[in-house]
Formats: sequence, C-alpha cells, structure tokens
Amino acid sequence: MVTAEDVILEMNYCPRCAHSLEDRFLFGRMRRVCPSCGFIFFRDPKVAAGVLVEQEGKVLLVRRAVDPKQGWWCIPSGFVEYDEAPEEAALRECKEETGLDVRLTGLLDVYHYQSDFRGSGILIVYRAEVIGGDLHPGDDASETRFFGPDQLPQEIAFASNREALRRWQQRFQ
Repeated sequence: MVTAEDVILEMNYCPRCAHSLEDRFLFGRMRRVCPSCGFIFFRDPKVAAGVLVEQEGKVLLVRRAVDPKQGWWCIPSGFVEYDEAPEEAALRECKEETGLDVRLTGLLDVYHYQSDFRGSGILIVYRAEVIGGDLHPGDDASETRFFGPDQLPQEIAFASNREALRRWQQRFQ
C-alpha cells in the first residue's frame, strides 16, 4: 500500500489563485492546500477503458508499439478523455488500435492498478463483438491478432489484462 510518505505531491501552485500550496493533513492523508483560497488538491487515479473482443472463440490482443511494455501483448485499451464516457473511450481505443468497429456486450470487470509510472489508475474492461472494420494495427500497436484460450502469449503486459484474460479462459475449461 502506498502511504502519504511514499508520494511526492508535485502540484506547487493553486490552479484557482496561483498562491503557493502547502502540505496539510486533511481527510486522512497529506494533501496540497492553498492557504489563500482554501483549494484542496485531491490526487485522483487515471481512468482507462478497454475491450475484450471475442470472435469465434478467440480474443483480440494488440502488441504494444510503445512503452511501457513495448513488444508485449494487451487488450485494446487506453485513457478516457475528459469529454467522453468510458464506453466511448473503449470503442475509440479499439478502433484506433485495431481498425475494428465493435459493439459492447457487457462489463467484464473493473481493475485498480498502481504499476504505471504516471500514477495509479482504474481500468474498466468491457466485453465486445466485432461489427465492422478491417483488422490492422494502428495508433500505438505494432500487431493485432486473435488468440484461442490455449494460444495466449506469455508476454501479457499488465496484471489487469492477465486477470481479464484468465477470467475469459475459465469459460473454456
């Protein structure tokens, strides 16, 4: 577990009034606070969305073309933009990374992660099926491929993806 002592609070100036922020123990942990206007900086996790795309008993993975974990496999996913819903982000990321249009068929699970160098996050993974498009790597993917439950590569990039794929594989046992 990450404690207040482990975290460097890098916000230094108030986004409301530009006054220097100071550290105060509030709501159970150290937070950056503006002594001038009272603004409190709450450190929030990044939100990401992804899709577990199924077709003919196989699941779609993309090989990462960028760090972290360049060359490893993952489900199509990425960060939710400020002006979109997680479902929209999942559809957008799938199209950008694979060229496929998909329809969301349900929620697989929600995962918390702390392993990203940009900070902690929440990954929302939806189930999906292909409804159009042409499969090809795009955006930050170097390869796209469907894998059967006994064909999954060993190099799965993230713990959340490994867990989602483990749950998917259980359906075939």
